[in-house]
This record gives sequence, C-alpha cells and structure tokens, in this order.
Amino acid sequence: MKKSVVALLCSFLSAALVPALAQSPRYVPRPNVDQWHLKHYPFDNPNLPAEQRIDNLLSLMTLDEKIDCLGTDTGVPRLGVPNIGSSEGIHGVVQRQPRPGRPAIATTQFPQPPGMGDSWDPNLVREAAGVEGYEARYITQTPGYNRQILMLWGPQSDLDRDPRWGRSEEVYGEDPFFNGSMAAAFVHGLQGNNPKYWQSASLLKHFLANENENFRTSSTSNFDERLFWEYYSVPFRMAFQEGGARGVMASYNAWNGIPMAINPVLRSIVIDKWHVDIVSSDGGAIHLLVDPRRLFPDQEDAVVAAFHAGINQFLDFYRDQMIQAVKDGKVTEAEIDSALRGKFRVEIKLGLLDPPDMVPYTRIRQTGNEPPPWNTDRDRSVSQKMALESVVLLKNQDKFLPLDKTKIKSIAVIGPLANVVHWDWYGGTPPYTVTPLKGIQDEVGSGVKVNYAPDDTMDGEAAALKAAKESDVAVVVVGNNPTCGPDQAHEWVNAPDGGNTLPCTVPSDGREGRDRQTMTLYQEQLIKQVYDVQPKTVVMLIASFPFTINWSQQHVPAILTMAQSSQDEGTALAKVLFGDYNPGGHLVRTWPKSMRQLPPRMDYNIRDGYTYMYFRGEPLYPFGFGLSYTTFKFANLRTSTPTLAADGSLNVSVDVTNTGDRAGDEVVQLYVSWPKPQVVRPREELEGFQRIALNPGETKTVTIPLNASQIAFWDVGTHAFRVLPEPIQVMVGDSSADLPLNATVQVQ
Repeated sequence: MKKSVVALLCSFLSAALVPALAQSPRYVPRPNVDQWHLKHYPFDNPNLPAEQRIDNLLSLMTLDEKIDCLGTDTGVPRLGVPNIGSSEGIHGVVQRQPRPGRPAIATTQFPQPPGMGDSWDPNLVREAAGVEGYEARYITQTPGYNRQILMLWGPQSDLDRDPRWGRSEEVYGEDPFFNGSMAAAFVHGLQGNNPKYWQSASLLKHFLANENENFRTSSTSNFDERLFWEYYSVPFRMAFQEGGARGVMASYNAWNGIPMAINPVLRSIVIDKWHVDIVSSDGGAIHLLVDPRRLFPDQEDAVVAAFHAGINQFLDFYRDQMIQAVKDGKVTEAEIDSALRGKFRVEIKLGLLDPPDMVPYTRIRQTGNEPPPWNTDRDRSVSQKMALESVVLLKNQDKFLPLDKTKIKSIAVIGPLANVVHWDWYGGTPPYTVTPLKGIQDEVGSGVKVNYAPDDTMDGEAAALKAAKESDVAVVVVGNNPTCGPDQAHEWVNAPDGGNTLPCTVPSDGREGRDRQTMTLYQEQLIKQVYDVQPKTVVMLIASFPFTINWSQQHVPAILTMAQSSQDEGTALAKVLFGDYNPGGHLVRTWPKSMRQLPPRMDYNIRDGYTYMYFRGEPLYPFGFGLSYTTFKFANLRTSTPTLAADGSLNVSVDVTNTGDRAGDEVVQLYVSWPKPQVVRPREELEGFQRIALNPGETKTVTIPLNASQIAFWDVGTHAFRVLPEPIQVMVGDSSADLPLNATVQVQ
C-alpha cells in the first residue's frame, strides 16, 4: 500500500525534519600524530593531497559502505572513519529531542534569524555562529553526550519576499545583499578562524525560492533568469563564495516547473560554478517527485534522477533503491565514488581524518569539572549582546522612553507573552530563559511595584485593566506563537487549503507547513483596552513577522519589537525600557499597512510590488527603519573617485555625528539608484551598511566600499553579469526611506 505524502513526511519528522536528526551514535577517535601511520591507510596521512587521500579511502570501501554514506551518516566504522553528523542550527544548536541513551542538551539560543538580522551587525552574527560551532564541537567530542553534530544545518539563506510566508521567521530579511552578508558571516563563525581546519561545517537551506508553505510539496516558484541571479540566488552565492560554505539543501518547491531536487542548476551552477561539496535533499522530498508530482513511476527512478541531478545526501528512503539501481545499470559505482568525494572533502576540512594533535578544535571537549560552554560567561555575554542589539524602537512619542525608575512607583506588565519565552521549531532548549516580566522585575528591584496580569481571557482581561489602572505605566507584551500551538511535532497533515499542518489557532501566526492568513495582531484589542484606562502604555511586540499594527502606531506612545526565542529576551527588553541600553536595531523587512498592499501570494516576480525595492504605496515601517534615544546627523558625503570602472571599486564616505545627549548606535546604510536606467532596475538597492557606536557629540567617518560587480545586471543574451556605462546615484541614510545625502557617480 502506497504511503500518503503526509505519512511519508511524518516519518521523516522523526528521521529527518526533527532537529538533531540522523545522528549516528558511533564516534571513532583518531590516533595521535605518532600513531597515525600504524593504520597503514594512505587516507590517514595528512601530508598527502586531499584528493589522493579520498582516492585511497574510496578504493577501500565496499559498495554497501559507499551507498550508506549517501545518507546523513558519513562514518565508515570498519576503516575508522568518523561520522560528521548533523543538527539543525539557524540560531543555536538544536538538541532538544531526548532519545534512548542520549538525553536532551541545553544550548545557547539566540533570537530567531530576523532578530539577528535586526542587529545589522555581521561581526556579531559571526560571533554568535562561533558560539554555536564551538558548542557543536564540544557535544561531539565529549563522549558522555554520545552524538556527532559537526554539520550545522544553517544559515537559512532564503529571502523574505512575502511577510505572509510562514517560515519567514527563519531568514534574515528581504534584501539579497543584506541576507548574503549575514549568511556569509554566519558561515565564517561556524567554521572558525583556523586557516586549515573547520570548527564545524555549514549546510545552507533551502535552495531556492522556497517562500510559500501552503502547497509547497507541489508548487512552483516562477520567475525569470535575471531574478534568479540578481535576487533569489544572491545570499546563497555570497555564502558559498565569500563565506566558504560547502553544503546546501535543495528545497521542496519547483523553479519554473522543475523541482529543485532534480533541477539542472544543482549541477550546472551549485556544483560546477560554486563548487559545493554536499547537496542534500529535504526530508521526504524525493518521494514527492512520485506523489504528488507524479514525475516518476516509483521511488527508485526518483532517487536515480535526484542523484544524477547532484543530490549526494538523501533525507529519504534511498538505500534499497540505490542498490537496485546499481544492479539495473542505472547508476555506476564510479558515479557514487564521484558523488562521495565532496563529503569526504568536508570530513578532511573538519580534521576528522587527521591525528587530533594536528587539529586545534579537537581540544574542545569536557576535560574536568568546568561548566559546559553554554553555562559560561563567554557564551552568555554573546547571547545577551545579540539580544540587546536586536531590539528595534518603532515609536517613541515625545521621548516617552526610557522610563525613569526613580520617578515611577508601580508598573503593570500585561499580556500573554509577558511571562514566557517561546521556543520555535528550529530552536533548541536554552540553559535558562529570562521572560519580559522577570527582566523588568530584576531591573526595578524592590523599589517599584510590578503588577502582573498574564493574558486576555475574560478573567485575565479584568485583571489586566485593573493592573493598568493601578500602575503609573503599563507595558503590554504581545506577539505570535512561533509553533502555532503546543504540539507542532504531531500536527502534520495534508490540509485542504494546501497547508502541511493543522491551521494555526490565531490566523496571523505561521510556521513551517503553514502560511499566515492575515497580518492583523489579534492582541491589539488588548492594547486598546489597556490604553483606554492607562494612556502611559508601552507595547512590547515579540514577533517572528511584521504585523499591521496601525492603531498602535497611531495612538500608543512607545513601541518596541524583537524577534522570538532569545534566552535573554527579558533582559534585553528591560534594559532598553529603562535606558540601561539605547536601542539601535533596524528592521530587515518592509512592514505593510495592509495586506492589500501586497501582490498575490504566489507571484514570485518581485517587480510586481514586493520588498522595499518595488513596494507600492506607503509602508507602516520601511526596510531599514529603527529609532534611538539619541539623534544623529549625516554630513559630508563623498566618493573616493567621481567615476567607477566596470571592473573597479570606490569608497563612499560620510561623517556621522551623535547630536543627542546619550551614547547610541547608528546603522549607516548605502543605497544605489539608477536615474536613467538602460534596463529594468529597482527603485533603490542596498549595497553596504555599517553599525557604529557614538558617544554624545562624537563624530565618526564611515567608509563603505562599493564594487562595480554589485551593480551589474544579468544579461540574458550572454548569460553573464554585465556592468553598463551609465550614471548611478549613491545615497546614504539610516533607512530605505530616509536617505538625506546623495552623490552621482559615472560608471564607465
């Protein structure tokens, strides 16, 4: 009896989609430098070229061993080859699922990727990823944990084209250059700073244009060749070419009718041009080629097609089918050897085939009674810094914030998110959490009475209004539930509306398998009721997505937002609320005033009105927007040369002054526009950015490089990037809608 798509996907939730997936319990320690030669295997010799070592290893493996390595387990126990292993890891190592002999492990949890993006700080993103990579090494090399997780599945390098997308909580933002900069930084952090070895490896997700959840198992994302090169593939290309990533996961969807698991671009571009070594299918994606896509009559033919397209890591039933395919002459052992070479290149980069004495990262393990890294000041300080930098101030009427603890005697903390830090499907279990309520209580101490009312049920509503009335100021903490409910792992179904999960209780929530039905914040009614009895109200919006909070923006004096799932959520919000930290985060997505401002959901042609580059009308909050408790002035924009050669670069410099009375961070953003475009161009396009810290009265000169290659367009006639001789306008400011300085540069 044929399994249904849902049944197959559910089986892979336990074997592939569930975090901490496909981990072999085997760990084969390598010999030390003085012992490696005793094994008599040339692949053990670190002095030989990598390809020669791989030749020898493949020559020693049986066909069954080779086919086994086409899954997620790269180990060859008979030859002493360790398994790389894998774990989800877009904003922290994910080891929350206990298994026999392997308990759940708490690991450092940063804000969801949009929150990390809101920091506009690639160096901090790199530092956070370094924490994650270190923790993965520590777990792998500490025998008591009994698992291998050296390939972290992240960063998520897709683009948030549409704020209704249920998985937009997993990506950095809507701009290709921005997302690529963050993805490359994240990859660098995972891999570490050693010039020869990697601390951990990266597997990017999900190639390509995987930006709808409803009907994702049968849908196609249709757009032209220019958008492929100039928009959708940019973050992946930057993560490969600038970050050095060597792994990627193909997405469920099709591009222009051809599913990504068998799309020719996997080989012609991803492997041949970008030199990617590991190309993985997504969980259950191969069977989807049979049902519902009906492109192949059976699983064997689907496996063979994906393999020939470039897939060398299957998250699906493949082993028996591959054995039969070899017998049938559809796949040769030589082809399998070729496919496995990339996997073993990654194994060598991780130092898994070298003597431990040669690999500095082998020292990362439990050696005594010291605490695990997630319980150290080092990792906690990075977590707190990321949480703080991710907070965005959306409104601050008449300098309502920061609150002065010495001038208030009571504060109401109200709302369903006030005393919880939500986990998300691609997050792990943190070693601790600080809720907004706890953060505020810790911040004010015993000198200020905190009146807490948890939710907006009928009884809770009365308590909320009572707390607001009896307090000097009210803080309403609202937002989404990242999992849409308490039991996401068991809610996978084929819904009639195309979702792969049960509908969310709240229509504006979303998650993997379920797009958002609306962008209305249903808890805004609670905000209205609290504001009606207490005009001194602050909204804390803990959100994975943009919301159309038009009423709150018009009426409430102050609004803060940050992404879900940071273990230091409450600490960051409390420090910002009371002025111990000046918020400097900026939005990475355009927040519409209404869903009516958006094109149809399946319209992947962004020129029809998606993103700040083509958005039609006035947004609620523009891309790049963020306020501060201080003020900044931009002046003296200049370029290092008045012209830009087609193969050259120039520097754009601007003086930035803190004109207020508080120290603060500003995000300097460089955009380019085309006054007389020869081809279709965006209204404006981000080309560089830098977050800087300034003391009151301090001025800094910020210099941002601009390469001509960044403004090239993809010529569909020559199938190559081309820089046109034409004037461009360089513009600098602190959001896509606030660019006070500009200069014209002639491209030659």
